[in-house]
Amino acid sequence: MDTTNATTAARTAPLTLALVVASDREGRFAPVIADWFRSRVAEREDFALTVLDLAEVTLPTSLSYDPDPAVRAELARVTPVLEAADAFVVLTPEYNHSFPASLKNLIDRHYTQWRAKPVGFVSYGGISGGIRAVEQLRQVYAEMHAVTVRDGVVLPHAHGQFDEDGRFKDPTGPEAGAKLMLDQLAWWGTALRDAKAVRPYAA
Repeated sequence: MDTTNATTAARTAPLTLALVVASDREGRFAPVIADWFRSRVAEREDFALTVLDLAEVTLPTSLSYDPDPAVRAELARVTPVLEAADAFVVLTPEYNHSFPASLKNLIDRHYTQWRAKPVGFVSYGGISGGIRAVEQLRQVYAEMHAVTVRDGVVLPHAHGQFDEDGRFKDPTGPEAGAKLMLDQLAWWGTALRDAKAVRPYAA
């Protein structure tokens, strides 16, 4: 293939968007919200979605520079998903004014995989809708050299917003929020991908 054509194809290809489902709590509500969000992304042509569900990831909270074979095997399954992503959406609940330990564990085990990539948030919880968890995550991701987009989806009292079939009773606000966030992720994801193709990110 001609080099110019290959470069053009790479820059116009859909962005690989990794949805990180942060909750690993028994009886969690996250799958309902994740299914809805996946339906929003499916309607777009600018993203190719992958899902990393932390309820299906087994990583100990004790960090080591020389992990045992079981941990290495799990990282060999998880790390390439983060590495291949051009952008991220983190779906997180709020537990006691913060985000789940499973998510912090995933973040702390990786560094370059987050670097110079945009991150959006879909949060849920009680009256706050998870915004306190998101505000803490913005600080964490800044340390990872990631770019968090301004707008996201905030779902206070999320259980009551869905019917028994897992559909929003009133999807107007969440759908508008998802579109705005995805539009921002598309802009940042494309801009950062193009920039990194010209010169490496200076960390």
